[in-house]
Amino acid sequence: PAAVLFDLWVGDATIRPDAAAGHAACEAASSAHPAQGSVGAGAGASVGKLFGIGRAMKGGIGTASIKVGAITVGALIAVNAVGDVVDPASGRVIAGALADDGRTPLNTLAALVDGQLPAHLMAGMATTIGIVATDAQLSKAQANKLASMAHDGLSRSVNPVHTASDGDALFALATGGSGKPGHMSVLGALAAEVTARAVLNAVRAAQGLDDPHLPSARALGLA
Repeated sequence: PAAVLFDLWVGDATIRPDAAAGHAACEAASSAHPAQGSVGAGAGASVGKLFGIGRAMKGGIGTASIKVGAITVGALIAVNAVGDVVDPASGRVIAGALADDGRTPLNTLAALVDGQLPAHLMAGMATTIGIVATDAQLSKAQANKLASMAHDGLSRSVNPVHTASDGDALFALATGGSGKPGHMSVLGALAAEVTARAVLNAVRAAQGLDDPHLPSARALGLA
């Protein structure tokens, strides 16, 4: 319950989730495929904030899963990053800081390498937060390793990642439902892959906001 993301510049900042909201979320839980984009924790999420919220784009929440043999690994990620969201397959920025025209990706890392200085940022103004889950049988130590390896998926899909203004956190759980122990190297590799895919799905499904102006990847033809 201490893991949060900062989205207080969207909507009414006095409205906060409480114990009743958490209970309602548990009551509403289902086995249906979860909604993605600008819903739940992704409703106020934004990305590409290193050069200020005025040049940022809409973030969101996304999910992905892979089944190999009898074992499934899935991820649910709320993407609210300082950095850009990048497609690992092409290196192309899907959502992030925008250039002066308000439509073209700036490419945050390239701008930093070029000597452009970021805006003044508050510590903790961003966070990509999520969970990786598997039906393999894992010990607590193995689940911790699974969460650690899943961060490699963030490194592939968010750039720059784990900045001083981010509070990135991933959790892991194992239901043991498959009855199989799984192979940690394989599970960790799959965890990183589904995490990266979930990040991309989050911004591709997101809907833009007008106040503040946070365009979506779909609206700008980047998705």
